[in-house]
Amino acid sequence: MIFSSVTFLFFFLPICLGGYYLLGWRFRNGWLLLSSLVFYTWGGGALVSLLIVSTVVDYAMGWVVASGVASGNRRLVHIGVTGSVLVNISLLGYFKYANFLVEQLNSLGFGDIAWTSIVLPIGISFFTFQSMSYTIDVSRGRVEHLRNPLDFGLYVTLFPQLVAGPIVRFHEISDQLQRRVLSFEKFSLGAVRFAHGLAKKVLIADSVAPIADAAFQAGASDLGAAGAWLGIAAYTIQIYFDFSGYSDMAIGLGNMLGFDFPENFCRPYSAVSMTDFWRRWHITLSNWFRDYLYIPLGGSRRGGARTIINLWIVFVLTGIWHGANWTFLLWGIYHGAWLITERLTGQRPTGAGASWAPLRRFIVLLGVMVGWVLFRSPDIGFAAEYLGAMFSPGGITPDVITDTLDTRALLALAAGIASVLLPGDIVGGLLVTGWQGLRGTAMRLAEIAVALPYSMVIVASGSFSPFLYYQF
Repeated sequence: MIFSSVTFLFFFLPICLGGYYLLGWRFRNGWLLLSSLVFYTWGGGALVSLLIVSTVVDYAMGWVVASGVASGNRRLVHIGVTGSVLVNISLLGYFKYANFLVEQLNSLGFGDIAWTSIVLPIGISFFTFQSMSYTIDVSRGRVEHLRNPLDFGLYVTLFPQLVAGPIVRFHEISDQLQRRVLSFEKFSLGAVRFAHGLAKKVLIADSVAPIADAAFQAGASDLGAAGAWLGIAAYTIQIYFDFSGYSDMAIGLGNMLGFDFPENFCRPYSAVSMTDFWRRWHITLSNWFRDYLYIPLGGSRRGGARTIINLWIVFVLTGIWHGANWTFLLWGIYHGAWLITERLTGQRPTGAGASWAPLRRFIVLLGVMVGWVLFRSPDIGFAAEYLGAMFSPGGITPDVITDTLDTRALLALAAGIASVLLPGDIVGGLLVTGWQGLRGTAMRLAEIAVALPYSMVIVASGSFSPFLYYQF
């Protein structure tokens, strides 16, 4: 089920919220758990069984870990954590990478392996990582083991962030599963944040998507430089407004239910270094890899050579996490090379006060756009041709691209570009809910009275598309 769909906006959400607020406190978690399972089953069908397996295994492993912590038995702790990691990584590995592995083996001449293609369960990269964080947090003594399995089931399946994040680690939400604040103010601010995210998705991301799709569906060798740059500019705007719009909607829905989810974006295209970019883009994934992989590997505490190795490991896995394709692996290596180079040269500022900030922002944005070519391309050969078109002078923009440049697309493209040029400390999602005074009230009223209804009209007309990160 997609947030920007008629089914969700006009049926599922009103029923879910109505039941949630009509029921007493003791029944609310159960209602949300049931609603979340219905939400996932609507799009995932029988694959909801994998979500249930991951949930049951991690609850059981959490109990094993908690028993080991209480008794001082480190062996039990290791068994619990290892069991959780092995089961979740096995699920992720099989369903996300088995097709790719068989395809590569067949292409290398290892025979024609008989194989029925496996369907990728939606959100598996997100819910397996989130579920694993529970046993790890319990093993570190950061949180207590949840006694009520329904509360834990709700943590893993909570529908606002189930299929595309933010990745909520257990210690960030454990108290809220049993005690959370419900108020009209929090609900209304959540509704504003949801409206803001829906507008970003429907009015900006979906409007520029045809431009990006046309550019990447055309033959890369037929693209002129202008067409290639137009296509990747559109995709740069699309992926940010699509993914951050989803995160805004998830955070807003969480607020409407009394939860506080972590922020996932902080104006990444205003970054003054690639290090800064990764502190602003998909923050919850970066934090997950930092706390559960980079730091346990030694982080930057074991000398320069080990730090570089650790960074390579993290970014290779970051690339692979996004998908089973050589392009994602190369994208991860590309970003890892940027960060390592910045560390070796000492050029990794993370604040707006960095010297030559406008030039730095331009260079980093250019580097990110080059990376998005790898990310969006179907294979490395296409990516190489596309990059060649971008940096080869001349050429004619194909009609297939110019035909997508209607008024709505051009306005959305202009709005996206304008947002990139704003100061780096202006974060729209936080601004619309936090700005005080008359201007803040006017902005929130505009979101609810103008942006939300207009977005819903577009949704009702059928002019929407799935979120990009649903495929990961």
